[in-house]
Amino acid sequence: MKKQLSMLLSGILGGCIVLIGMYFLNFQNTQDFKNNSFAQQVSNINVSKNKFAAPFDFTDAAEKAMKSVVHIYAAEQKEVNQRRDPFGGFFGQFYGPKEGTGSGVIIEANGYIVTNNHVVEFADDIQVTLADNRKYTAKIVGTYPKADLAVLKIDAIDLPVMEYGDPNKAKVGQWVLAVGNPLNLTSTVTAGIISAKGRDINIIRDQDAIESFIQTDAAVNPGNSGGALVNTDGKLIGINSAIKSGTGYFAGYSFAIPSDLVKNIVNEIIDNGSYERPYLGISIIEIDDEYATENNLDISQGVAIESLLDGGSAQYAGLFPGDIIISLNNEMIKSVPELQKAVGSAKVGDTVVLVVNRNGKEKEIKIKLKAG
Repeated sequence: MKKQLSMLLSGILGGCIVLIGMYFLNFQNTQDFKNNSFAQQVSNINVSKNKFAAPFDFTDAAEKAMKSVVHIYAAEQKEVNQRRDPFGGFFGQFYGPKEGTGSGVIIEANGYIVTNNHVVEFADDIQVTLADNRKYTAKIVGTYPKADLAVLKIDAIDLPVMEYGDPNKAKVGQWVLAVGNPLNLTSTVTAGIISAKGRDINIIRDQDAIESFIQTDAAVNPGNSGGALVNTDGKLIGINSAIKSGTGYFAGYSFAIPSDLVKNIVNEIIDNGSYERPYLGISIIEIDDEYATENNLDISQGVAIESLLDGGSAQYAGLFPGDIIISLNNEMIKSVPELQKAVGSAKVGDTVVLVVNRNGKEKEIKIKLKAG
């Protein structure tokens, strides 16, 4: 009997030891699980947001941009229209003076506004309405029709200014917003993506026009001209200028003037009343596969120099016919519009750095830009 009792007690004691051991083993495993690398991996999924990814909504960018976009009413006074009529106003009485509406962007707090030249080029009477419904009479400070830009001035202070963004960092596929007044619908915001860059659609008829548009699929209609194309931070990367459509209304393609070109031109207009455009002094042709094959080139993109203007910037710097321009100030040049935009974004007197392909070798050349 004593022997059986002793065996029973030994069994109970052994079981307790096993249970205690299992408890401590399980406790240690729990601590290891809490402290091991798996838990750290879970925290790693909380990475910073891609700046080009679509946000959950566009409300912050839209709210910021709408404050700086204005409505523009432009009209030709009746008496002026009649004076311009070579028949002494006879036909003017049937057709009446021109008028139209568009958009503009506040670029300085003391009342400077940028818009398209085609919005105001005919106008003698320009009325600007701010986002808060305040109305002002505007005057034209200066224009540059070859880039379809104009600068207006209203008598106001402490206006909400739109901050410039960098269109060169904008990528195809990136979300953008078009802000303006289409079809007289004030403060309208539409969203889309950048569809292409460096587009030349031959819509500006002036000789030597600068067309290097940002193409988007954000809906733009008559009245959006002169309004803002902004990124998801609400910063200005372009001035909406044109649509490509068979009907005159949005059909999926809209075009904006890059803001670095806008900034350079309008700042000079504000400072001097006009824009003095720099030129390289070259005749150029865009390279394609056929040109590359005929000239035994191992590159198929770029801008080739055909001839040099005597006494021009390029000749003075040592460029030659046959040189292929592949970059300007570290901005890649793949087309004529891209080169025109890059040069137009500089100033007369600036020194720019060109990289050219000469006989298969890259060469860096500094050029001081002259006026045309």
